[in-house]
Amino acid sequence: MKILYSPASPYSAKVRMAAHHCGLVCESEIVDTASDPALLIDSNPLGKIPTLVDDQGSAVYDSRVIMQYLDHACGRRLFPRNAEKRKDALVLEALCDGITDCLLAIVYEQRFRPEAKLHEPWIERQWSKVERGLDFLNGNMPRTTKNLHGGHFALAGLSGYLALRFEGKWERGRPKLKNWPQKFNRFFGEYDLYKPQA
Repeated sequence: MKILYSPASPYSAKVRMAAHHCGLVCESEIVDTASDPALLIDSNPLGKIPTLVDDQGSAVYDSRVIMQYLDHACGRRLFPRNAEKRKDALVLEALCDGITDCLLAIVYEQRFRPEAKLHEPWIERQWSKVERGLDFLNGNMPRTTKNLHGGHFALAGLSGYLALRFEGKWERGRPKLKNWPQKFNRFFGEYDLYKPQA
């Protein structure tokens, strides 16, 4: 299997960590989405990452679908079998991905629009969602043990992206969330190899 990814992508970090945790052999190949490389476009007409290409050459996307694919491929070890615990893990993944969506909307607005055309109400709206989500996480941190699940990897991807793009802008008043990556590292020792990087 091969995962097409970008080093700065929190969604890519999530699925790469999950594949590693599951013990699945996945080659990782960096692609530049801005240049629409044939390798990516031929696999995913949306040209988005991450995209997983399986051993038969079939493509799987987006990141949450890839997570379910990995869960199946590793014998249902990525998400809990218990229905209630599985639901909690899936909701955690959805929350972390949703916060990440808002963060990316802010980054893209600031990166691709001329400063004079920045739509500050849009940025503020996205940031208010981020803050609500982060406050909820800080008050409801998931139990984190060696039995990591897909929600943990979504949170790790989000934490890495916050550190990469928003350092110093979100930590105040959220000590549990700020310190969580250290706890995660105790059970997933190679976090630095997978977390979003410039």
